[in-house]
Order: sequence, then structure tokens, then C-alpha cells
Amino acid sequence: MKKLFLSILILSSLLSVMAGPVEKPPTDKTLSPYFFVKSDNPSVDSLPLKATSAKVTIVGVIADVTVTQEYKNVGETPLEATYIFPGSTRAAVYGMKMTIGKRTLVAKIEERQKARQDYEQARNEGRSASLLEQQRPNVFQMSVANIMPGDVIRVELKYTELLVPIDGVYQFAYPTVVGPRYTEQPDTPEQKDKWTKNPYLHQGEAAPYTFDLSVEISSPIPVQDVFSPSHKINVAFDGPKMAMIQLDKSEKAGGNRDFILNYRLSGKKIQSGLMLYKGKTENFFLLMAEPPKRVRPEEIPARDYVFIVDVSGSMRGFPLDISKALLKKLISSLKPTDTFNVLLFSGGSRVLSPASLPATKENIQRAVTLIDNLRGGGGTRLLPAMKRALALPMNEGVSRSMVVVTDGYVSVEKATFQMIRENLNQSNLFAFGIGTSVNRYLIEGMARAGMGEPFIITNPKEAPAIAEKFRNYIQSPVLTDIKVNFNGFDTYDVEPVSIPDLFAGRPVVVFGKWKGNAAGKVMVTGISGNGKYKAEFKVTDKLARKENAALRYLWARTRIAELSDYAKYGESEIKPTVTELGLKYNLMTAYTSFVAIDTKIRNKDGKMVSVKQPLPLPQGVSDTAVGGGSRKMMLVRRRPSMAIGAPSPQAGMVRESMDQSVVAPPVKPLLPSTSAMAKPFPLKPRVMGLDKLVVTGFDRNLVAKLLKSMEPDLIMCVMNAGERKVHVNVTVQMNPDGSNRLLTTVTNNSGSDALQDCISKKISQLMKKLPRGVSGSFSFDILG
Repeated sequence: MKKLFLSILILSSLLSVMAGPVEKPPTDKTLSPYFFVKSDNPSVDSLPLKATSAKVTIVGVIADVTVTQEYKNVGETPLEATYIFPGSTRAAVYGMKMTIGKRTLVAKIEERQKARQDYEQARNEGRSASLLEQQRPNVFQMSVANIMPGDVIRVELKYTELLVPIDGVYQFAYPTVVGPRYTEQPDTPEQKDKWTKNPYLHQGEAAPYTFDLSVEISSPIPVQDVFSPSHKINVAFDGPKMAMIQLDKSEKAGGNRDFILNYRLSGKKIQSGLMLYKGKTENFFLLMAEPPKRVRPEEIPARDYVFIVDVSGSMRGFPLDISKALLKKLISSLKPTDTFNVLLFSGGSRVLSPASLPATKENIQRAVTLIDNLRGGGGTRLLPAMKRALALPMNEGVSRSMVVVTDGYVSVEKATFQMIRENLNQSNLFAFGIGTSVNRYLIEGMARAGMGEPFIITNPKEAPAIAEKFRNYIQSPVLTDIKVNFNGFDTYDVEPVSIPDLFAGRPVVVFGKWKGNAAGKVMVTGISGNGKYKAEFKVTDKLARKENAALRYLWARTRIAELSDYAKYGESEIKPTVTELGLKYNLMTAYTSFVAIDTKIRNKDGKMVSVKQPLPLPQGVSDTAVGGGSRKMMLVRRRPSMAIGAPSPQAGMVRESMDQSVVAPPVKPLLPSTSAMAKPFPLKPRVMGLDKLVVTGFDRNLVAKLLKSMEPDLIMCVMNAGERKVHVNVTVQMNPDGSNRLLTTVTNNSGSDALQDCISKKISQLMKKLPRGVSGSFSFDILG
């Protein structure tokens, strides 16, 4: 009967795969992303965004960016288009305008709800309008209404940001696509985060719009070593202090990954010092103090490390390959006096050990083997994983560093920051963003809340260098106990209020306002590896320049970030202040938006179709990030006999309990099939059954007979989880009272609670049939 059920299950799986995946929004009524299905109505242009470009001007340490989006309706029906796109986490968005033909409409900043109401009223009246809203500090939403057939509408937004060098390298990062966010929020009218329910193209499909970008760098110090690790660029110089960068023509489809531009200044210098701006009613300053050289201490104390690793579906493939390279380098470089643990999470979580392990060769190899066998799958339940990691036992007198490795495709950023801030105790946290288009808001915010540093890794080749950089940061912070004092310089509204320790070789950055005369001194003090550190900056009128006008935007953006982006305050406490800042300084915030409205009624009958612009998956991200990807098939045939052989020396994660088996990781991957269906498919048949039995301390024939009796059930466990092969190791220990105790370890590619519980329950049935009071072990493979 079980064999018949198994055949029916395989047949139904095969038929569903042959039918192909159905591309439609999720039916579970959540705000999850889904795959784009092109309309079969030829009169509707479902891809209205035709081009996006950015023009970047960098003068000194300030970048000014103009982003242009071109919408064109090649259909026969008026459209409303919605486009979700990313921005820099440091962007101060201060302007927008909309161009229809030869008419240009300048947007105005309004309180968010009023801007939305004005936009919807104009839309319903048949007037063209555009609305720019902030969904996250690095996620924006553009809505354009009444795009008439044949229309070309260009929307232009402007933002500025501060470039802060790290270890002498300046980096300008321009995010191009928002990755699909994992969410469990129900699709109900009261939910705010409806932007996460967005259509995506399948992996490998190019964006339906073109991408272009140019950068001009002007510096008082000669510019050198200009390169992009992400895109092909062309670089030209107009003298040693000006560089012009143009995206290569071959990168027109390059809008599926962050554009990254790195450069240095001659002699590895950085531009530091004091900048002033005199406004009509307010004056602003920016201080950038160059950090001291890093000094490696002679004696480095032992440390405990907890590695928290995302193995969800969005990490599958290329991102997980980067994670593996990084983790193997990090763990292999631990000192013998260190301790460590590994927590893997997707829909659930598993730890390598209930408590941290000594960094012995054996334990390091155990962790490396586990990492080698990882394969991504499932959701991204970050909050439960963080809660578990933060609750892991910690030895007294030992500092702990928590290392989070993820692409950040979640929608629970603020809750994560709050959890870290409230539970960190004596630890610090370092966040590694993995992939070509990571959620930098989450990565930077976790590091900020955890008093650590963020890292971004876009390819496996970067892993060794960044792992080494992390070790240096941990072993020897650049500057601690940092204080800024103003002598004779009347300042107020200084941000940040307190300055965290510097792990990276980045300058101390302080924004603020000043009044009265530009006079006096600013002093920065701290403790470096060489002892006390002090830097002094003289304030003079000569430092106040008109070209520093962006300081007003940058100060306000910093203030808003301190209040809302990462802060512990509730929305009701900060909303009035952030709204006031947005309106006063003409900045987009969570509570203020830009809206541009045409005065002409262009769509007289008011009929139109609303479309959401589909996004490409970030480069390297697979369909499993969205959840609707087609599943591959494996053809199988039965092999009833168990072969004798050595077990594979793989290590798994263990959870222990009395008189019952304990299993560990897997996840959902591939559907199997049956040899009866093999003829139409030129695929190699796959063996299914139990294999490689090794027995110690027990009668091998008895163990083989017992396992044989439950072989169909064990295979069902594996197949229901979508696995192809798992290795099971069972250790039987004798308790003082003569009863037996089972410790079962399952090693496979990823983890699922269902597979663990299933195999655990089946193996526990052996307890009654094994000789009482006898210790031993056995291992075997299950092929599904």
C-alpha cells in the first residue's frame, strides 16, 4: 500500500512539473513578491518604464545625483505606472520635476498623506501627475498617472550624499534594483508595506528598460585608481584632479546590480577638515577628522564568535557561494583560544552546538564541512533567528562578536535593529551583505545598532580580503572613547550626539549648526593603539563657501536618520519632528513626499489601467527568492539492497534528547520521479533506497533488517522534503539505569523541521528492538 502511495505521489509530482509553473501572485493573501505575467491585452503597455539613468557629480566629498526615469506608453490605453526602485541609504532627496513634452512641472514637498490625496485627485480628474514616496530610507516608490498613448514622460529626482572613505578608498554606490522581500504580512487594507507585493521577472531575464550612468569627479587632490568592480566603464581625465566616468555601451542591461565606483586620492590621502556654509537663517558645518593609523596589539585576547548565516531561497546559488567562501575563511582563521558557534536560518533555524565550541582543528573542520554542504531554500525568518542567537549562552569574561551573513531581503528592519539594541549586552555585531544588490539599510542598520561595522561582498573573490579586514577590525579598533569639543565656536544641533568606536579606517564625521562668528577651535580626542589621540581644527571665515550649500540637506538627513531610520523611538514620538524637518528642508522622508501635478485635463473620460513595473531579479539571485520558480525533476529507480561501505565524513548539527533520535538540517529542493516515466526524458535514472551501512557494536544483520523494514518510510521523509540524499549517523549510549539513549545526526544540503521530525520519529522506533544495555553506532545514506 505504501509503495502504491509512493508511486502516486511521484506521478502527481511529475505531471505537475510537466504542466509547467503557473505565474501568478501568491494565493495565500500575503504581501509577498510574485512573478510577472504579461497581459494578453495588446492595447495595454504593461512595461511603461523604458529607461533609467543617473548623472553624478562628485566635488570633494559630496556627491550630487540626478536620476531620470523615462516612461512611454506604446499601447492604446491610458496608464498609471508604479515603479519600486532603490536609493542610497545616505541619500538626501531634495527635488523632483516632471516633463511632459515641452512642459516641465516642478514638484513640491508635502506631508505624505496630503501628497497622496492630491495625486489621487489629479489622477481621477484625468490630469497627469507623479508622486515620489519613501517606503524605506533606501526604497522609493514612483507613481505616474495618466500616461496617455504615445506619451513620453520624464521624471527627474535629485539627491545628495556624503562620501566617507574607508582605509583610503572612496566609494560611490548606486543601487539599481530592489531585491524581493520575504514577508509574512497579510494582504489587508490596514497594512502599510504593500510595496513588497511587486512583480519580478525570472532569473536571467534582462530588465525591460535600459540603464545608463555617468560620473564626474573633481577633487583638490589628484584622483587615481578609478575602477568599478561591478560594471564595465570608460575613464577619461581632464588634468590630474578631474576624472570623467561613463558606463560602457555594453552595460545597457546592467540595471540588475549595484553600480560601484572606487577611487583613491594621490598618496593615499583623504580629504579631511572643516567645511562651513552660511545660510539666510541658519549656518551649517561638517567636520571630517582623519583617523590615526591602525596599530596591531602584541597580545590579542580570546574572543567568542557567533556566525548567523542566511540559507534562505534568495541566497541559493551565487550568494551562498560567496557566503561559503567568506565563512570558511573567517572560521579557519580563528585562534585556538577562541570559541565559536554557527546558526543557520531560513524558515527555521539550527545551531551547530548548544554552546560555543573551542576553535580546535576538529571543530573548525566540522563547521567547514557543514558549510560546504549548504544549499539555499525557504523563507527568511530573520527575527526568530536573531532572538535565538542573542540568547545563546556566553562565558563570563569573554567578549563576543556576532557575525550576520545575509542579503537582507526582509521587511522587518526596524524590529531587527530594536532587538539587537536591547539584547546585545557585552557583544558587538558585524553585518555582511552578500550579493550584487543587497538591502544596505538592513546591513548598515544592524551594524550600527550592534556597535560594529557593515561589509558588502559582491563576489567570492572579495571574501578573503574582507575576512582579513574583519579580523583586523576586531583585533585592533582604530579609535575608541571618541569625543568632540568646541572651543570658541558656538555650535548646536550637533549630530551624532555620541560617536561610536571606530573599527574601520574611516574619518570621524560630525554635522551641526553654528551661530555668531566663524572663530575658535574644534578638537577631536580619543584612544588609539599608540595611546592618546588628538586632532585640532581652526575655524575661520574662509571655510564658509557657497558651494557647501548641500550641508543643510546632509545635516537634516543625518538628523532624520538618527531619529527614525535606526532609532528606538515609536512612530508617534518622531513623526511630527521628522515631518517638520522634511517640510522645512525640502526633503523626502517617511512622512513627506514629492508631488507634481499637470494643470491640464488630458484623460477626459478618466479611464486607465494601473500597472506595476516588473523588476529584474538581482544578478545571481535565483527564482527561489520569489518562490514561484519551476522545480527540476530527477528520475529514479529502486535499489533494494544496502551496500557495505564507509560513511561519508560529513558533520551535521545536533540536538539531543533522551530515548529518542535527534536529527538536523535540510530544506525544500528538487522533486523526484519514477523510472516508469523515464522514456520521454533523456535523463540519467537515479537510484533510490538505503545505502552504505556501517555498523559498530551491534549485529549488522539485525540493524540492516530493522532499517529495511522501515525503508519506504525513510524514503518518504526524504522525498517529502524534496531532498536527494541525506547521511544519517546514529549513536546509541547506555544510561546508568540500563536504558538506551539515541543521538541521531542527519547531514544534508539544507535544513527543514519536517524532515528532522520525520526521520527522528522513524529511527526512534528502533529503540524497542535493539539489545538493551548495549552501546554502539551505525550510519547509512538515504537516497530519495
